Amino acid sequence: MLGSPALLLSGTLSNPYSPYLSNMYTPVQEKNLYDSGKELLAAQVQPPQADLLRSIINYADWKYYVQNDPVFSDYEYDQLYKKLTELEKMSPASIPGDSPTQRVAKGLSEKFPPVAHLVPMLSLDNTYNAEDLLDWDRRCKDLAGTADIEYCVEPKYDGASISLVYEQGLLTRGATRGDGVMGEEITTNVRQIRSIPLSAAFVQDGLTQIEIRGEVVIHKKVFAAYNAQRAAEGLAPLANPRNAASGTLRILDPEEVRKRKLSAVLYHISDYTLLSGNEIPEPLHTHFDALQYLYQLGFPTPVQEMKRFRSIEEVIAFCHEFEHRRDELPYEVDGLVIKVNSFDLQEKMGMTAHHPRWAVAFKFKARQATSKLRKVEFQVGRTGSITPVAKIDPVPIGGVTVASISLFNEDVVREKDLHLGDTVLVERAGDVIPYIVKAMPELRDGSEQPIIFPTLCPDCEQPLEKPADEAVWRCINISCPAQVVERLSHFCSKDAMDIRGMGAANVKKFFDLGIITTIPSLYRIDWSRVEQLGGFGEKSISNLSNAIEQSKTEPLNRLIFGLGIRHVGETMAKTLAHAVSYLKEFYDWTADQFQALEDVGPKVAAAACDFFHLAENRHMIDELEQQGVSLYNHHKSSDQGEGALAGKTFLFTGTLNKLKRSDAEAMVEEKSGVILSGVSSKLNYLVVGADAGSKLEKAKKLGTVTILTEDEFLTLMG
Repeated sequence: MLGSPALLLSGTLSNPYSPYLSNMYTPVQEKNLYDSGKELLAAQVQPPQADLLRSIINYADWKYYVQNDPVFSDYEYDQLYKKLTELEKMSPASIPGDSPTQRVAKGLSEKFPPVAHLVPMLSLDNTYNAEDLLDWDRRCKDLAGTADIEYCVEPKYDGASISLVYEQGLLTRGATRGDGVMGEEITTNVRQIRSIPLSAAFVQDGLTQIEIRGEVVIHKKVFAAYNAQRAAEGLAPLANPRNAASGTLRILDPEEVRKRKLSAVLYHISDYTLLSGNEIPEPLHTHFDALQYLYQLGFPTPVQEMKRFRSIEEVIAFCHEFEHRRDELPYEVDGLVIKVNSFDLQEKMGMTAHHPRWAVAFKFKARQATSKLRKVEFQVGRTGSITPVAKIDPVPIGGVTVASISLFNEDVVREKDLHLGDTVLVERAGDVIPYIVKAMPELRDGSEQPIIFPTLCPDCEQPLEKPADEAVWRCINISCPAQVVERLSHFCSKDAMDIRGMGAANVKKFFDLGIITTIPSLYRIDWSRVEQLGGFGEKSISNLSNAIEQSKTEPLNRLIFGLGIRHVGETMAKTLAHAVSYLKEFYDWTADQFQALEDVGPKVAAAACDFFHLAENRHMIDELEQQGVSLYNHHKSSDQGEGALAGKTFLFTGTLNKLKRSDAEAMVEEKSGVILSGVSSKLNYLVVGADAGSKLEKAKKLGTVTILTEDEFLTLMG
């Protein structure tokens, strides 16, 4: 029989490094594993320490992928993993099947064989409004023979359905949903998902076999970053996280699957086998307790978002409230799933051939719409890339009116067989930019026209070129006016040098009039010419002049981002800035030195190296310095731990009234504080603005986070 949660977490088995403890940690165990990991990083490991290394890596995976609270840097993790790999090479015959190194199979399957599910994976019946839920509630009460029903509500994750089978505590099979009866066996790829444990302590509760259902998902930030990378390479984006997750699971190369950084959410125990003579463990009497049980064993379940209600009216209120904050979740959701909590009542109510009668999905409002493709404009980017942009009849999708949609490159236009005048299906998923899903050729009337891609630059009329390794056409004329304007606008943008008043419209106007021609010319503006322009009075000129002057002292990372180095975004600009005290130090760096920095890959390293070695760019940087723009990292010493907030972590949520979010974060970083991306046990301070959401609630539940108003934050900053 299963003990209490406290007993589950006690870890009293004889072997302190047992893999069956890899997902159940007391604070003492966590500290011991962390300290041991730090010690082994600096030590020469020996074969007897292999079990300890496996436990440390399993613990690190659990903290990173399930708790969203990493304890080791990527570099440290890689070093520990490398040490374990080297130890296991000494005695390959003794490597346990649930070792972290065994996630990647030694050989690749040529196909995914069909496999039967232990229990059919049925679909869910859908509801779209309160009336539907009230009707479903009445049917549930009739079938259950009681009006006393507790409901459990959890997010309906928009991913790829999977089924996992554990035998004797070890993961032995992973499968896709398939047709619900037969799926495809994808065990090797499932093992690449580090939030899914390779083993768990089911045997101690008498469970010899268990089948668990769930959804494979991709974190929104991971998905956005992957699509940004594809866009930078001129490739079409992946359609949405659901398709990306589903497609990734069927990639034959498990190493490539691992690179996609899939996650999983497990939401149902569909079948289990007990040892003879054992009783059903106490948590396996209700759905809510079953998911708590899995969570305690280290499985990623929706326990943070799950709610229980005693009436359908409470369920309906929660559904409407949750829909308004759906985008706060790290993964895409397209609704909520309402389940009868009692397993006994579930069994009594039964199922149809299509869906269980004890569960229903409440679907959120659609984020798709149809519109007409009226024309395509070809825009020139700051790196010369030619991007086709579809202009459609404005249509509201997910609270945003969409009228322009990037088509990325010529290949996308051809693959989707888009024509001017087509009716197109448009989708917008969460924070992802809108895209055209497909054309609807069946609705054509013959008036549609093909989209002709230009051979000359739309702005400077120079011939376009298409590099062999890219999908985009480029204008290679570095003096192309459109490119210069884009570079100037990027340099002035709020995330770069933040020159307020110098938006895209004014940049274009000043450039067309010859008032500015290059980035350094921003700091040599002839204000007497500006005075002659309409719309520029004494106050607006003073404000713009002051903003340009203030930009000279912006942090080095903003300057690096503003320079527009290919493949270098805001985060990478911070990585580069923290590596030097003075920007010109990069003049002597090699590509290998750039790549040695954390998270810098070969493309970024090559682009940065080429940028700082190009004479034209060095001349531009020299001019900026002559105009008084700081090239120094003034906070490098404080970054190393000398600031007043050294070691303290901050996170901002809601709308700040007195500060821009970026300015508030900069204030923290100036004092050596660290900005986190989410609420976790590592967070010290949560600064709350107006309309704060789930981050505030999570921080309150943790009980270890100091919650500050904006005024209290300003007081803390002095």
